[in-house]
Amino acid sequence: MGRKPNDPEHTHYTSLILLLVGLISCALVYTVLSVVLTQSSTSSASELESFALIEEGGGALEGESGGCCRGIENLELWGNAVKWGSDFKFNSSELCCKACKAMCTGNDGPCLCDSWVFCGNREACGPKFGECWLKKQKDTLAPQRQNLGQTVSWTSGIIFGKGEGIVGLKTEYGTLHIKLFPDCAPHSVTYILELLTLRHCAGCQFYRAESRGHSWDSEGNHIKNAPLGPPFALIQGTLEPQGMMFKKIPTEECPIIRRGSVAWIGSGPEFFISLANHQEWKHAYTVFGSVLPEDMEIAEKISQLPTKSEVWNNINVTVLEEPVPLLIRRIKKSNGDLNMHITSS
Repeated sequence: MGRKPNDPEHTHYTSLILLLVGLISCALVYTVLSVVLTQSSTSSASELESFALIEEGGGALEGESGGCCRGIENLELWGNAVKWGSDFKFNSSELCCKACKAMCTGNDGPCLCDSWVFCGNREACGPKFGECWLKKQKDTLAPQRQNLGQTVSWTSGIIFGKGEGIVGLKTEYGTLHIKLFPDCAPHSVTYILELLTLRHCAGCQFYRAESRGHSWDSEGNHIKNAPLGPPFALIQGTLEPQGMMFKKIPTEECPIIRRGSVAWIGSGPEFFISLANHQEWKHAYTVFGSVLPEDMEIAEKISQLPTKSEVWNNINVTVLEEPVPLLIRRIKKSNGDLNMHITSS
């Protein structure tokens, strides 16, 4: 005999079936959501890892450049594109720079990217806002300029990889090879690269020389309880060629002065090379390069030349009896350890 639809026993089994169907449906929904959320989480983690790699790429390549990532506003560099900005965007020039650095770690041969161009003015850039173009120059010491001036909405910078961006200060006592820091001091480095195009640097010279004395050891470390100068452990000079109109360089990255640091005095063109670590000077000077360690003996030799005493602004200094002329030269690099196997051209 068939059961009536309103039979109590039939209703009881129907309720159990509906309950089971509900539980199964909930389980299916939970499973689907778990898969979706897991994929979303994985995607987010992947994006974070990508940005983390860019952050790591902003670390020190060599010397003291550290995590700097600066560029020059109102400048558009040209060059072969290795990453098209129309499909590659960031919210800041710093992230664009770091993306270029991530392709120039020095671990896998030559840099794949050595210059970057970013459009960061939302109003002027319009739909191009955020575009980050990563490029490769034919000559990193002579980057191609497309446009320069207040009407240019782009910000550009260059990156020097391992063994690149090294110039020579040639003196009669030897050539000081200097690694430039365009990511920390782009305006300063641009000026140095302009000097490379000149046939001469008449007037460029070292005129002040002060040894480490008894205050700093051979590695530049301050000796406990010793005075902090004079002498101040440096050689000082000028990089203003005769007949060239010098434009003041803006203050850029000012790290603690270390042995080998090459820095401007004020806005230039007076500069110095430090023979010691000067924590006491704090962050007072724009550092645009560093002398390669193997060449510091040349700087030490110049600091030992005959001097005479003078007083500058109530500070006792020693100036060279005979200034040491210098020339700025490009450096030809060879295979192998690029910092060690270099010759001046």
